[in-house]
Amino acid sequence: MIALSLAEIAAVVGGQTHDIPDPSVQVTGPVVRDSREVEPGSLFAAFAGEHVDGHDFAAAVVEAGAVAVLASRPVGVPAIVVADVQTALGALARHVVARLGATLVALTGSAGKTSTKDLLAQVLRNKAPTVFTPGSLNNEIGLPLTALSATEETKFLVLEMGARGIGHIRYLTGLTPPKVGLVLNVGTAHIGEFGGREQIAQAKGELVEALPAAADGGTAVLNADDPLVRAMASRTKAKVILFGESGEADVRAENVRLTDSGQPSFRFHTPSGASDVTMRLYGEHHVSNALAAAAVAHELGMSAEEIAIALSEAGTLSRWRMEVTERPDGVTIVNDAYNANPESMRAALRALAAMGKGRRTWAVLGKMAELGDEALAEHDAVGRLAVRLNVSKLVAVGGREASWLQLGAYNEGSWGEESVHVSDAQAAVDLVRSELRPGDVVLVKASRSVGLESVATALLETGAEGEVAAR
Repeated sequence: MIALSLAEIAAVVGGQTHDIPDPSVQVTGPVVRDSREVEPGSLFAAFAGEHVDGHDFAAAVVEAGAVAVLASRPVGVPAIVVADVQTALGALARHVVARLGATLVALTGSAGKTSTKDLLAQVLRNKAPTVFTPGSLNNEIGLPLTALSATEETKFLVLEMGARGIGHIRYLTGLTPPKVGLVLNVGTAHIGEFGGREQIAQAKGELVEALPAAADGGTAVLNADDPLVRAMASRTKAKVILFGESGEADVRAENVRLTDSGQPSFRFHTPSGASDVTMRLYGEHHVSNALAAAAVAHELGMSAEEIAIALSEAGTLSRWRMEVTERPDGVTIVNDAYNANPESMRAALRALAAMGKGRRTWAVLGKMAELGDEALAEHDAVGRLAVRLNVSKLVAVGGREASWLQLGAYNEGSWGEESVHVSDAQAAVDLVRSELRPGDVVLVKASRSVGLESVATALLETGAEGEVAAR
């Protein structure tokens, strides 16, 4: 964070100082909410969670070097006491962002947010110092913490924004007002909470509504291939840039193909030139993510050639998202178990099919959460798609939703042992281990609550003498 005195922070957040001998002492380290992340000069934000209360760690974090604690009650060590820690954290982020000279880029969408954010960050940091959301910390707490990690040297601040209802993104853009807003897609993730795709579009479009006018440098980057996203152009006064495979897109792809290993290769065009890209990531769905990142980077002054080089070098930064690892026996494990929705599930299955040409393929799949009334139909459709893509074996893991996956596969023609329903992760591990052959490709994917990353981890355990090589 940029250096601020405790007195200034207290004034910004409307708090009272307690047990602070010298309010002119500055916070020079990061603002953190995890006591294990405290560094000398840090400010520790104490949140009272369901199982752990950060206030209980106040003395320990100060001993570890924290300058003070941002707290909702006195804690016996230097503290700034506020009515609500989350609100105060947001106010501090808004103050710091206003003082930065960085260009703030915000992005949202139903699927691909984190992968696109990671791509964009890797492209932009080739041009200038860039700070970006770690993992999927895209909510009311994670977003301000990311913004507060920026320094005077930061030129680009890339923030992922998530939403579980109308008004969420409006709130986040109020904390960190973006200059560039990127909307990837409107899908069915969290449709059970929103009530429909139109409501999801309403929520995601709050991002472009928050942008400054074109005359003030505002830019909305929209997916030309998604009608609900493209329609958001009418909701903003910012300059509109379209990306996609549509001929009307400002940044578009042509000659899209997958390499033998399932990595996308394509030529992309920008208003100022074209260049070729072969990505290190897996799956054709990353073409759209790459075009989105390219559109933003081009708008921020990078040439097509510079963007192509960065995209071709970019890897996976966030865990359990198409994380591809090859065992010594040639078995390939694709750990995409961080989360799942119908769009990302279909993309992962198509990537598995591309990677597994000439090899046996496994899809170890679990529940897609928060689909509401669409849950049965969407799980059934994923099971059917696995059969249409000739996945060698579908292993549906869990309860009711997993049975729907298996039922979809059965109704599509998987009547033998090509699909099976097992009760839990351990049963899936036992089954796959017993039947794996050298050279097989295994995809593991489900919503985060299912915890299927444990399946991928177990399948990568090759014994005390074994080693795995990450690709």
